[in-house]
Amino acid sequence: MAQLVTVTSSDLPESRVELKVQVLPAALDLAVSRAAGEMGKSLRVPGFRKGKVPAAVVASRFGRETILDEAIRAELPMWYAEAVAEAGIEPVGDPHIQIGELPKNDGEPLPFTVEIGVRPTAKLGDYKGLKVDKEELDAGDERIDEEVQKLREQAGRLEPTDGAAADGDTVVMNYVGSVDGEQFEGGTGSDQVIELGSGRFIPGFEEGLVGATKGDERSLNVTFPEDYAAEHLAGKDAVFAVEVTDVRARKLPEIDDAFAEEVGYENLAALRDDIRERLTESEDRRIRSTFREACIDAAAQKAKVDIPDSLVAGRASEIWEQTIRSLSAQGINREAYMQISGKTEEEILKEAAPDAEQSLRRESTIAAIVEAEGIVPTDVQLEEALEHSAEHEGVTARELLVTLRDEGRADQLEKELAARLAVDLVEESAKPNPVKAQPKD
Repeated sequence: MAQLVTVTSSDLPESRVELKVQVLPAALDLAVSRAAGEMGKSLRVPGFRKGKVPAAVVASRFGRETILDEAIRAELPMWYAEAVAEAGIEPVGDPHIQIGELPKNDGEPLPFTVEIGVRPTAKLGDYKGLKVDKEELDAGDERIDEEVQKLREQAGRLEPTDGAAADGDTVVMNYVGSVDGEQFEGGTGSDQVIELGSGRFIPGFEEGLVGATKGDERSLNVTFPEDYAAEHLAGKDAVFAVEVTDVRARKLPEIDDAFAEEVGYENLAALRDDIRERLTESEDRRIRSTFREACIDAAAQKAKVDIPDSLVAGRASEIWEQTIRSLSAQGINREAYMQISGKTEEEILKEAAPDAEQSLRRESTIAAIVEAEGIVPTDVQLEEALEHSAEHEGVTARELLVTLRDEGRADQLEKELAARLAVDLVEESAKPNPVKAQPKD
């Protein structure tokens, strides 16, 4: 991959650096050419087909500076990433980028500066042979009973009952709500189904139906929460006239061989054996993961790492943005999440600060261990790490590694694997201190 930039790095206070970057003339000229090509796709010029307007004609129409601005906007993220890789830094938070004087002629470089927080350097304490708490694996009869009970509840059937409704029962109802004697929009419902104790309705509504029987008519006095989504109802007292048309109780099956057969097993013993095996596997993975993290936390606690508040804020912002990207994939945007959580962005960032600081402490400690131990992944280890991806892409792990190196993308893989090997070293040398598993909520 051709070099795009040259970089000079200078350390600043509070774990920050300044990068003075020059985009090489060849890279800049290529970016300008691309930008002109993109702008020319929508340009109509007599004598040329749409999308086939030469760059020189596009430049005469828009002017060099306009095309250069578009080129910078399109390519700056890649130039920044290249500058970071060239400088060999691990950035934290958002960069402050300042573009220098724009070149007036072809064949001239483009200067820009970057100021960015970087991962702090840790001064290691002890990191081998640490005594670390490790949960004992618990897949005993009590845990199995809990899982069987969950299956039993899932297999339960709702059946009509003449008895009084209790928590867990389902009520079918018609209702009309009013505020100050006036019905309000959205306050009327027919054949509505509600599970008592589910917390789906406003406080006091479900509780007011406990003890109701089929045919009952009840008047429920409730108050809308202050943060209720419909602002015209927030904090107001309301009365709901409710007619109970049906009460259905959940009938649970007996826990026996017939129940086991119903959920796909030969008998109850086979069901319990399968649950025990799955619990053992999942608990072993969870305990191993928790122990690995605890080992690094123990090493980080013994290391000295100075983490400025500005760096913590930068990492907290990264965590928040990553959360938003994950939620966006589920159709939840930033504003919707803040409304659901009832928190401002400032409050969310403040809550993220402890995790942000600990993540920086861990990463700094791991990086220092990699350096202290001289950990450099071998090609065999890199190929093992690529096996799954290579199989997915229909190539060998060796071929994929060569491709990554040719494209300049192997460095990140090597860093990630070196970090994993450092954690392996700390974990394997640790002395587990067995502790009882904490009760699950």
